[in-house]
Amino acid sequence: MTGMFIALLLREIRLSARIGGGFSAGIVFFLTLVTIIPFAIGPDLALLAKIGPAILWIASVLSTLIGLDRLFQADEEDGSLDLLKMSQLPFVWVVFGKCVAHWMTTGLPLTIFAPFLGLLLSLDGNSTGTVFLTLLVGTPALTFIGAIGAALTASLRRGGLILSVLVLPLMIPILIFGVLATESSQLGVAHFASHFAILGGLTLLSIVFGVSLSTLALSTTE
Repeated sequence: MTGMFIALLLREIRLSARIGGGFSAGIVFFLTLVTIIPFAIGPDLALLAKIGPAILWIASVLSTLIGLDRLFQADEEDGSLDLLKMSQLPFVWVVFGKCVAHWMTTGLPLTIFAPFLGLLLSLDGNSTGTVFLTLLVGTPALTFIGAIGAALTASLRRGGLILSVLVLPLMIPILIFGVLATESSQLGVAHFASHFAILGGLTLLSIVFGVSLSTLALSTTE
């Protein structure tokens, strides 16, 4: 089963890397948004450093939504999803693998780019490190929450807007505690650890409920 899961993971990564797979679109949007905002705010470096973590987190949330509607839709349209349901690999692992592949091609690159973009936002070393850690732990939650909306809208032709309306409210707690954990790092390790632990707990819950509800929604799709 491990070999089948790895094969599925590699397949999804290859599909995401192709033109139109959403791999480059999310990253380009993230880079563009974070680069433009400092020009809009102006030369106030103190203000930029204060809101920098929030900018990176908001950009990550919006970038994750790009191409998320294609997570299951492409396989639904060409019939691949039905074949995956009948494969020897349990369907819950299929859904989990597709979500992991989406995070590896969207959330992980955003997390890696974030420290470098932190220089544009005048973030110090401590803030840059905590932003990286919070994004590394929090971005998987964004993918698995988004998977619920992607599963519900898989049969819709243009379900991107509906998907955003469905999942954005669910992503707000991840955004809040991600930013709070970064800002509280200035107050000491104890303050950071408490918010970081909550963020980690929300991510674990998102993985469990995201995979379960997505599998249920796709299993009932005609």
